Amino acid sequence: MRLILIRHGETQSNVDRLLDTAHPGAPLTAKGVQQAHDLVEAIADEKIDALFVSTLTRAQQTAAPLAVNRGLPATIIEGIHEIPAGVEEMSADWRAYVGMLESWSPTNMDAKLEQSESAREFMERFDAAIAAMEAEGHQSVAVVSHGAALRVWALAKDPGAARHVTGPLRNTEWIVLTGSSEQGWRVERWGPYSIADQSISA
Repeated sequence: MRLILIRHGETQSNVDRLLDTAHPGAPLTAKGVQQAHDLVEAIADEKIDALFVSTLTRAQQTAAPLAVNRGLPATIIEGIHEIPAGVEEMSADWRAYVGMLESWSPTNMDAKLEQSESAREFMERFDAAIAAMEAEGHQSVAVVSHGAALRVWALAKDPGAARHVTGPLRNTEWIVLTGSSEQGWRVERWGPYSIADQSISA
């Protein structure tokens, strides 16, 4: 399957650098709405058979113009929402949150911030959502989700891609992976960058 993981458009929490991870989350700014409309043209070359969105408002707003353009329902699915900031929610100091995410590894799957979730819990719920998408039999699926969730999940599935990632995933940029939950995933694109010659890693 071809998996297109799209980050949502800009919110005021993004502008203010606040850790806004809880439901329902901030809506898109005027710029974010424009980014959502611009996404339609930016991603025009990608075949999309199905469109899934997270349970947070900003993801649903971002997906709306693409859904209309492609004539597809924007299906809300559990499990692809942002990694919770827990006690750091709405903080402008990202150090504890980012530090925890960067500490996650195959040997550190159960560490978490208070009132948040561990790497194990996050991966299990995101994996389950992707497996549910695969079960529908589509060849190319677009997913509108969130920056930390997409980055952590994609790099966990293809750790070698980290050598080629040069910056953050900006609003309405996307990651492309190919493969399957059974055979493993390979990152082919990260934002504007193409990633070639990667071996698939489970």
